[in-house]
Amino acid sequence: MILKQVELKILHWMINMRKKTIIDLKNVDNLKYEKELYEKGISLIGGIDEVGRGPLIGNVTAACVILPKNYKLDGLTDSKKISQKKREILYDIIMKDAVSVGIGEASPKEIDEINIYEATKLAMKRAIENSKIKPEHLLIDAMKLESGIDETSIIKGDILSISISAASVIAKVTRDRQMIELDKKYPMYDLKNNKGYPTKKHIEAIEKYGIIKEHRKTYEPVAKVLRRENCNEK
Repeated sequence: MILKQVELKILHWMINMRKKTIIDLKNVDNLKYEKELYEKGISLIGGIDEVGRGPLIGNVTAACVILPKNYKLDGLTDSKKISQKKREILYDIIMKDAVSVGIGEASPKEIDEINIYEATKLAMKRAIENSKIKPEHLLIDAMKLESGIDETSIIKGDILSISISAASVIAKVTRDRQMIELDKKYPMYDLKNNKGYPTKKHIEAIEKYGIIKEHRKTYEPVAKVLRRENCNEK
């Protein structure tokens, strides 16, 4: 089943809210939310973020990162604003410095079964479960998780919170590496360059070569190809 209209409206609302939030990057204190929690005696703060909602292929990937108290790392911000080379460098530093890192994913099959919004929450909860240390509080990028742990949802959190920025980088590099490996198996889709997003080349490859098991079958234009194949079989 294609995503229901109400689910699409939720996703569009979230995207529009993020676009409308204008931030002066020069004056951002990306420890603001962490400091507020430190003052309450909370030090194990889990930053939560995800990547991979929009691609036509692969998992949606989330990370839960607990950083040392008052941690600072030059250049760390929203992973989408960082070059691939710099992301790889920051990834290695974060993995070395972090108190704990948990990775969680939801598969294309799960995305098709429960929709991308619910699959994103599932991936985030798995990231928390896979953290060797349980967070006392969660800072989440623009999502309400209701995991049983106290949480704060922050619009543009991947910029405003260093913990979420760290999770953004870990999730992004993790998923990108998966796409690079998948590209070796299916080079015709150019996944190493488009990371599974619906670029013109990716869509043309789907039309020419068909779909593979890693594609999300409820996403257009993958669903379009499936409908056409089903019609041809009748």
